[in-house]
Amino acid sequence: MSAEPRPFVLHESTYKQAMTLKPNVAVLPWGATEAHGYHLPYGTDVVEAVRVGEASVEAANARGARCVLLPAVPFGVNHTQLYQVATITMRARTQLAVLFDVADSLVRQKIDRLVLLNFHGGNNFKGIIRDVLLELPIFIVLVDGFKVANFDDLLVNPGGDHANEFETSLMLHMQPDWVDMPSAGEGRAAPSELPALSSTPGVWAPRDWQSATADTGIGDPREATAEQGEVLFRRIVDSIAPILLELSRAQRGQFPFVIR
Repeated sequence: MSAEPRPFVLHESTYKQAMTLKPNVAVLPWGATEAHGYHLPYGTDVVEAVRVGEASVEAANARGARCVLLPAVPFGVNHTQLYQVATITMRARTQLAVLFDVADSLVRQKIDRLVLLNFHGGNNFKGIIRDVLLELPIFIVLVDGFKVANFDDLLVNPGGDHANEFETSLMLHMQPDWVDMPSAGEGRAAPSELPALSSTPGVWAPRDWQSATADTGIGDPREATAEQGEVLFRRIVDSIAPILLELSRAQRGQFPFVIR
């Protein structure tokens, strides 16, 4: 038998439940569809965004917030991963159009706070958020879930940023039946032959993913455990839930919650 529907998860909520909740904060999980090493599913970023979003909204609402979790956007910017089988990419202009329509829909229903919960490093939303704010009376907050706390003390091999020990541990906690640990590769990244370009602070260049990694992962995942993932998950949720609570309680004009 399936679990009872959760009124703070819009995909499960009835209209009656939504009217009772009267949300003033919408949380939009945003992930990607791409290979994550040999051992994690293509939907890893989506699973992370949704599960963290569910737990964070539930925790915030238990303390009096009025947040609702929207259905996730499953596609991200993956231009350099298109050599992978069935990877889907979304151009920045498409992301802008999607975000604008979501925000416009919320504004028309008097929901004036939107939290974009991102779990894909290739998504860079700051510019498109500013474009939306230029046109619509809404306040948008970007939360990169993988950056909200320091996790190095919880990891044996803290390096890397894709299908690494961090992500693998989270997935072993959240969706262990989708993880194929015996197939996990080393996640070894190709060393840079242009060290000034690669290591100077403030300098960025895109990585050709096929040249950067043999198994599509960057960072050794082989020490990951479900127990480790549970602690990581709780640290992320404990960092995000207070943000949602504070935003839901905020009054317009409380800086930086200013809408022009």
